[in-house]
Amino acid sequence: MKKKILVTRKLLQQNESRLQQLFEVKFNKEDKIYSKEELLELSDGCDGILSTIVDQFDVDTINKLSSSIKIIANYAVGFGNINLDAARKKNIAVTNTPEVLSEATADISILLLLGASRRAYEGRNWVEQQDWKWQATAFLGRQMSGSKLGILGMGRIGREVAKRARGFNMEIHYYNRSRLKPDLELGSIYHKDIKSLFSISDFLSINCPANKDTVHLINKDTLKYFPKHAVIANAARGDIIKDDDMIEALKNKKIFALGLDVYNGEPKIYPEYLKLKNVFILPHLGSATEKTRVAMGDRAIDNLKVFFEKGKPKDLLN
Repeated sequence: MKKKILVTRKLLQQNESRLQQLFEVKFNKEDKIYSKEELLELSDGCDGILSTIVDQFDVDTINKLSSSIKIIANYAVGFGNINLDAARKKNIAVTNTPEVLSEATADISILLLLGASRRAYEGRNWVEQQDWKWQATAFLGRQMSGSKLGILGMGRIGREVAKRARGFNMEIHYYNRSRLKPDLELGSIYHKDIKSLFSISDFLSINCPANKDTVHLINKDTLKYFPKHAVIANAARGDIIKDDDMIEALKNKKIFALGLDVYNGEPKIYPEYLKLKNVFILPHLGSATEKTRVAMGDRAIDNLKVFFEKGKPKDLLN
């Protein structure tokens, strides 16, 4: 008998077809974001859930899940939407989809740095007026080539960012929980603390995971470490930046520009960002290529398949 799976959001057709071949599936045909009550009702009697980053599995939700639920396969590289301790206590396995979205997300990190530093938002608005004239002094930005790039979090995505940044002849610096081996560093300069990293970062790419140690890591105190007119990009998680402190730094030009693909309280955005011209924003496009989204779906499906066949998939988090 096929295992029953709740899929909380609409996936690409290739993934949904494969799911149908392997499992008895409840699809989200309207692609709506389920409330907690809907998650509990729809998952009742299922054996597993294929979730996305927008589905919130807090302690209360997990405790109220049907006893039949044995696995939550998260369609994301992160798992900040799932309380792992609560899942562990209830013997629910949790998996994610690492590795397959590193390149696409690194592309977005570079786009954020370029879009912010070269004032792309302002330029687009000016062109739309259709009466603009080229000026030698107009929209002067910050140049990435030859500058120092700090990478906060030198995991798979961070290393892909570094690979791309070398094409701009940037000097790569990084902070990580531990220093990389030389074959992974590839000449990048390691910093033992964030103060050291931030103080030399003409540009900073945030690519670290979200956890209790990184929440509001970018705040009024740490922003003081940066060189004047630094550019920051965040393609990791919104809660790494303390929004009101960042707004102040953008207004007083301590930070030249900010690029964001992730936000606190997504899909809502801190309203002050929308009032500033030196903020370049995207709607969480990090993994948004067909190749990557299919690969993410396949990874999540593989985790479900292997779990029910062998009990412990590769990407098990607990």
